[in-house]
Amino acid sequence: MEGPSSRFPGAQNGPAWLAGRRGSGGGAETDSARDMKTHFRVCRFIMETGVKLGMRSVPVATACVLYHRFFECVSVRVYEPYLVAMSCVYLAGKVEEQHLRTRDIINVSHRYFNSGSAPLECDKEFWDLRDSVVQCELLILRQLDFHVSFQHPHKYLLHYLLSVRSLVNRHAWSRTPVAETAWALLRDCYHGPVCIRHAPQHIAIATLYLALNSYGVELPVGEKDWWQVLCEDVTKAEIDAVISDLLQLYDMEAKCI
Repeated sequence: MEGPSSRFPGAQNGPAWLAGRRGSGGGAETDSARDMKTHFRVCRFIMETGVKLGMRSVPVATACVLYHRFFECVSVRVYEPYLVAMSCVYLAGKVEEQHLRTRDIINVSHRYFNSGSAPLECDKEFWDLRDSVVQCELLILRQLDFHVSFQHPHKYLLHYLLSVRSLVNRHAWSRTPVAETAWALLRDCYHGPVCIRHAPQHIAIATLYLALNSYGVELPVGEKDWWQVLCEDVTKAEIDAVISDLLQLYDMEAKCI
C-alpha cells in the first residue's frame, strides 16, 4: 500500500536554506534527546515566526499543537520539521480564522534563517516551496484524521486569574507580576509535548500555581484547596506532573543554547 511519504514527497525535502537546521547533537546523545531538542527549536521557530506574522496567541498555540500531534505519529527523521512547522502555521491560521498568505510565511521563515536577506523572488524555488507547504498541509490533515480543532488552556487561565485576583489583596496583586508570569509559563508549555500530554484545565491550574508560589502569594485557606475550587478534577499529583514536565523544558532550553 502506498504510504503518506510517497504521496507527499514535498514534506520530506525542504529548501536548501533549511538543510542541516535540525542539529546533529553530540555523539553520545540518544535519538530521543536529539528529537526533543529539535522539537524545542522548531517550536521556538513557530512562536517567533508567529510574532513576526502578527498572529494571536491562540493560533500560535494551535500551530504548536498541530506540530506535536503530527510528530507524535511519525518520525522527525522522515519529514523536514521546519517545513512541517511552516505548514502548521499556515493551517493554524485557517483553523483559528486568522488567514495568512503562504508568501508571507515563506518570506518570514526565510528571513528567520537568513537575517537581513531580501524577500525571495517568485522564481521556481519559491513556487516549489509553496507547493511543498500546501502538500505538507494535506499530509498533516490526513495524518491527524482532520482533527485540527483543540481546546487550549488560555480561556481557563483567564477565568482562574480573575477568580484568584478577587481573593488576593489588591496591593499585593499589583506588586507581583503573577498574571504575566502565568501567561509566560503557559506559552513555554508549547515548546514541548506538555500541551498535548495534559488536560488544558490542568495546565492552566499548574501554571497559575507555579506563578503564585514563585512570588510567595498566599490565598485564603478554606475547606478545599483553591485549585480544587476552580477545577474539581485536578489533583496535586497532576499539578506536580505538569510542573515537572515544564521544568524539563527549561532544562532543555539550557541545552539548546
